[in-house]
Amino acid sequence: MNNTYLILDELISMLPVILCGCVLPIIFIWMETRRKMNETNARTQIVTAAIEKNPDMDVEELLKKISPKKKLLKEKLLSKLLWGFITSLTGIGLTGLGIYMKSSGLGIDVDVQTALCFGLILLAIGAAFIINYGVGRKMLAKEIEAEESKMTTQA
Repeated sequence: MNNTYLILDELISMLPVILCGCVLPIIFIWMETRRKMNETNARTQIVTAAIEKNPDMDVEELLKKISPKKKLLKEKLLSKLLWGFITSLTGIGLTGLGIYMKSSGLGIDVDVQTALCFGLILLAIGAAFIINYGVGRKMLAKEIEAEESKMTTQA
């Protein structure tokens, strides 16, 4: 009987980790997929209504006007750099918190290990984003330059 309470207590203490690690990412992906589907459905309804009102209209021109603008390569790289810094700093903070909790004796061992694990994982992800930015900037330098010259000629 006492062993059952220990198992339940351990399971309840791991519940936030399971929710954050498994359920939350699934919910985010579902919400993003649903948002994209709603945007696509809205654009489809606009095009359908426009064709019904004016069958001679140029559909390609209308689709270009209502479709979302594509990000430039430079913008994509800068967003990777931004997310790299955000995740790295969060990882450093969590790792520092874990080290502080371990050295001062605050929290239980599970809290310390969780903070250290999540901190190191976020730090590694942030480093990967920053490395990806650096490599992408070098590899795509000519494409970025061509894209910028194309934008200046269009303006």
